[in-house]
Amino acid sequence: MTNAPALFRLILQVPDLDQAAEFYAKLLADEGGRIPRALRHYFDCGAVILALVDPTPGGSCAKPIPDYIYFSVNDLEAVYLRASELGCLSTEDVHGYSAGQIAVRPWGERSFYVKDPWGNGLCFVDEHTLFTGR
Repeated sequence: MTNAPALFRLILQVPDLDQAAEFYAKLLADEGGRIPRALRHYFDCGAVILALVDPTPGGSCAKPIPDYIYFSVNDLEAVYLRASELGCLSTEDVHGYSAGQIAVRPWGERSFYVKDPWGNGLCFVDEHTLFTGR
């Protein structure tokens, strides 16, 4: 698919940009960077930028994404430890398995799921087990 467009930015709406930037900096082990005058905080995640945005002053209109964002990581246990310390491991089930525990999913990925304090779902996947459908 050489003519396919490239995804370069994904936006999460948050009601408190400073609090969200601090949370994601700890979870991703990266400080990211504030975008002056734009009320955004960016994290470089490979070819895609994760952007935190406060859509209105005070975030009164911030809406969580309806599904999960998937991250490929080279040290799943280290991310799991940070997520555990932040208290954001998912309490849901994924195909009969605890989403908040590291597990090999039926499609072969070794992963775990979290929910950020604003209801956005994230999944962290061991980069050696990625299922891309190819």
